[in-house]
Parts: sequence; C-alpha cells; structure tokens
Amino acid sequence: MPESAAVCPGTYDPVTLGHLDIIHRAAAIFDRGVVGVVRQPRHKQTTMFPVEERIGFIERSLDGFSNVTVEGFSTLVVDFARTHEARSIVKGLRAVSDFEWEFQMNNLNRGLAADIETMYLMSSPQYSFLSSRGVREIASFAWPVADYVPPAAARRPSALHASGQT
Repeated sequence: MPESAAVCPGTYDPVTLGHLDIIHRAAAIFDRGVVGVVRQPRHKQTTMFPVEERIGFIERSLDGFSNVTVEGFSTLVVDFARTHEARSIVKGLRAVSDFEWEFQMNNLNRGLAADIETMYLMSSPQYSFLSSRGVREIASFAWPVADYVPPAAARRPSALHASGQT
C-alpha cells in the first residue's frame, strides 16, 4: 500500500491550540503530514509574525511527531500538495462561517486538481471558538494568550504589543 500523505495549510498567524489539535489528529490518520504555512496571504495586508517565526512556533510544538514537517509556501495549495505527493488537504472546521468559505475553496481546488481530496476535521469542542484573529485581538490589548497558543507563541504577542508593533 502506498504511503498516505496530507498537507495542513494555513496562515497560522499565530498558531493556536486548535490548529495544533487538527495537525495532531491528521498526523494520526496519515503516514506523513506537511504543515504548509502561507508566506503572505492574499486576504491580509500583512501578518503579525514573519513566516520563519510562524514556522518555528509550529515546529517547537510538534515534538514527538516525527511524521510531520513544516514549511512555508507561496503557491496554490493544490500545487503545494502535489510538490509533497499529498493526495489530501486537511482543514479544520469550527462553525458554519468556516464551512461557507471552505466550501467555496474546496470547489475551486477540485476544479484545479480533482485528484486531491480535501478532508475536514471538526474542531474539538474546547477549541471551537478559537481563532488566530481573536488571539491577535487579545494580544493587542496586552492580555495573556497562554491559554490559546503554544508557549513559544504565547510569549511573543505580548512582546510585540510592548514594543508597539501590533
């Protein structure tokens, strides 16, 4: 049986515990996973963290997951999946609003690459409210975010706020 591989694409600005939950669950399903960190998302003017730092946050959070790698990308997600010989894209869904966007993206991706299937994992209940946008908002007011992001990322938003960069 051939090796199964999946990509978990996202901006991860910053990575949240909800993102990590989806990545961990996907790693248990597939032989190999690649977390694809979008270098400069088209839907945002800028990111809070540079891509190298976002990649580092995720890598430091994946100890014990030898079947998962992390890298940045700036192509279409289906091209990124093909580069890694992945036949699956794994995404998390929290609410109906996620579904509407992901439904559109799935249909576009299917038109570009019918051989690559998108799979959706429902958010674990404790993370169903959690978003990077919400974490950035909390951090912008200098409130702690340690309950929502891994330790490396939890230290960084407050440092950005303190330096006036948010």
